[in-house]
Amino acid sequence: MKKELGRFFTAVIIFFGNWGEVLAQRIPQQVIDEVREKTNIVEVIGQYVQLKKSGKNYLGLCPFHEEKTPSFSVAEDKQIFHCFGCGKGGNVYTFLQELEGISFPEAVKKVAELEQIPLAIEISSEPVTQTSSGQQQLIALHERTRDLYHHLLMNTKVGEEALVYLHERGLSDDLIREFKIGFAPNQRDFLVQIAQQDKVSADLMERSGLFIRRDDGSFSDRFYQRVMFPLNDFRGKVIGFSGRWLKTAEFSGEDQPKYLNSPETELFNKRQVLFNFDKARNEIRKQGEAILFEGFMDVLAAWQADIKIGLASMGTSLTEQQIAAIERITGQVVIAYDGDNPGQAATDRALTILGAHSRLQLATVTVPEKLDPDEYLRKYGVTELQNLLRHGRQTPFAFKMHYRKKDLNLENEADRLNYLEAVMQDLAKVQSPVEQDLYLGQLSSEFHVTRDSLKQQLQMVRQSIRSERRQQPTNIAVVPSVPVKRVLTKEEKAERMLLYRSMNESSIREQLVQEEFQFIHDSYQELLLYLDSYMMVHGNFVLADFLNYLKEDAMKQLAIDISMIAMSEDSNEREIYDLTRVISQAGIAEEIKQRQKEQLEARKSGNQQRELELTVQIIELTKRLKQA
Repeated sequence: MKKELGRFFTAVIIFFGNWGEVLAQRIPQQVIDEVREKTNIVEVIGQYVQLKKSGKNYLGLCPFHEEKTPSFSVAEDKQIFHCFGCGKGGNVYTFLQELEGISFPEAVKKVAELEQIPLAIEISSEPVTQTSSGQQQLIALHERTRDLYHHLLMNTKVGEEALVYLHERGLSDDLIREFKIGFAPNQRDFLVQIAQQDKVSADLMERSGLFIRRDDGSFSDRFYQRVMFPLNDFRGKVIGFSGRWLKTAEFSGEDQPKYLNSPETELFNKRQVLFNFDKARNEIRKQGEAILFEGFMDVLAAWQADIKIGLASMGTSLTEQQIAAIERITGQVVIAYDGDNPGQAATDRALTILGAHSRLQLATVTVPEKLDPDEYLRKYGVTELQNLLRHGRQTPFAFKMHYRKKDLNLENEADRLNYLEAVMQDLAKVQSPVEQDLYLGQLSSEFHVTRDSLKQQLQMVRQSIRSERRQQPTNIAVVPSVPVKRVLTKEEKAERMLLYRSMNESSIREQLVQEEFQFIHDSYQELLLYLDSYMMVHGNFVLADFLNYLKEDAMKQLAIDISMIAMSEDSNEREIYDLTRVISQAGIAEEIKQRQKEQLEARKSGNQQRELELTVQIIELTKRLKQA
C-alpha cells in the first residue's frame, strides 16, 4: 500500500508540480534558468557580504543573524549558500528573497539587473502578503514625498533659497539629483493636502512618521522649512528623512533644531541606518574599505571629490547594528570626523566602540584647522581633499598619542606622568610588535625616557590588564536565538548520505527507485520522489534549480543540508550496500517493535488467533533482520 501511494505521489508531483511552479512564478522556466546559469552566486552575495575563500567555498558573516565568527558559507560549485549558525540556505534567488523581502519574480529581476543580464520579458511583481503590502505602501508614500520635495527644490520659486544654499555649500545640480535632495516648504499642511488628495488613509499617515496628529484628530506636516535628505535602507528604498532647518530672514527668530529626523517607525530605526550605505556598498566592497564621516554634507563632499565610499551615522554613536552592517562588506574603516574638539572626541569614542565590538582594521584622518571635510573641500578644493583622505591617515594609537595631550600641560611633571600612563594603556592594545617598538622609540625621544623603562612600564600594564580580566566575573553573553541543531541518529545519517549520493549520481537514484527502496522517515522518502520527478522532467540535476522546483521551505532546507555533507567524490558498491543495510535493518527493527506491541494488546484482549498470527510475523521479520 505504501509503495502504491508513493507511485501515485510521484505521478501527482510530475503532473501538478511544474504547473503549480509556473503559476506561482509567472516567469517562463527558460528565463529563470538563463538568469541563474549566467550568474555566479559568489559575485551576487559578495555585494552584500564580505566573503573570503576557505577551501573550495567562501565564508563570511551571516546577514540573517548577528555573529562574530563567520558561519555563512557560499558554495560556488553548487551555486548555493548555507549558514551553519542559523540554518538558512538556498540559491541566489532565495538569498535576495530572504534578505530584501521581495517576491520570486522580483528576485529574478534583481539578479538580472545586478549581473547586467538583459531580459526578453517584462517581469511584474507577484501579489504580496498583507504585512509586506503595508510596508510597501509606506515606502511608496515616502518615495512619493521624496519626489515632491525634490521637484519643489529644483523646479519652483518656493525652493529657490534652499537651492542657492546648497549651491553655496558646493553641491552641484547633478549631485542634488543623484541623492534626490529636496525642500519641505513653510506650509504645515502641504504634504497633508497631497496625501488627502491621493486618498492616503489616516492610519497610514500616522504610521509613516511624516505627519503629526493633533488632539482634534487632524494632521500637520512634521517637516517644514527644511532641506530634506532622503534616508534609504540598504536596498535604496526610502524609509525616512533628515531635514536641515533653512534659516532665512523670514525665519531668523524661530528656534528650531538644526536637524530633524523621522521618528522611529516600522520602516525607520536610526540605530540601523547608515547614510549612503545603499550607494556606497558595491564601491566599498571593491575598494576594501569604508570612510566614516560625521554628517551628510561630508559624505556628499567626498562623493563630489569622487570618493564614493563615505558613510555617516544618524547623529549618534555607532551602534552594533551599524557596525555589523559595515563588517559584512569590508574589513577596514577610516574615521574622518570633524577636526574640531567635538569631532576629535567623537573619533576617540568611535575607536573605542569599534575596537571593542568589531574586528575591523581602523585608521583615522584628522582634518586640519579644525575644519570638517565639507569645509576643507570648499576651502582647498577636490585634489586636496582626495590627498587628505587617501594619504593623511594615522593609526588608532597615533591618533590617541595626539588626542591624549588635549587639556594637558606637558611642561608639568604630573601631567607628563599622567599622559605616559594613559598612552601605555593604549599601547598595550596594539598587537604588532614592530608598531609597538616604533611608538616606544617616539615616546622615549619626546619625553627623554629610556626605552627600557618604557618597556617595563608596558609590561606592568599588560600584567595589570590580565589580572583584571581574571578577577572579573564571567558574564553569560546574551546570544541571538538560533535554531538548536537536532542530533541525528546513525540511521538518519545513513538516509541523508544515501540521498546525497542520489543527488550526485543518477545510477544510485535509479537503483533506489527501481527497487522501490523504503526510507525510515517520510521526509526522506518524499525528497527522493521529488528528486525522481524532477529528473524525469529536467534530465540533469542542478541543485540551485532543484531548490526552485521544491515549494516547501522545509523540503528546500533538507535538500540544502544534505548537499552540504562532506563525502568523497564518488561512491562505491560497499558504501551503498552498508548505507542501505543500516536503513533496512532499522526499518525492520521498527516493524518488529510494532508487531510486538500489537501482540501484547492481542494477549491482553484474549485474541489467541491474532496473537499467533503476529508471532509468525515477528519470527519472519527477525529472519529478515538477520539476513539484511
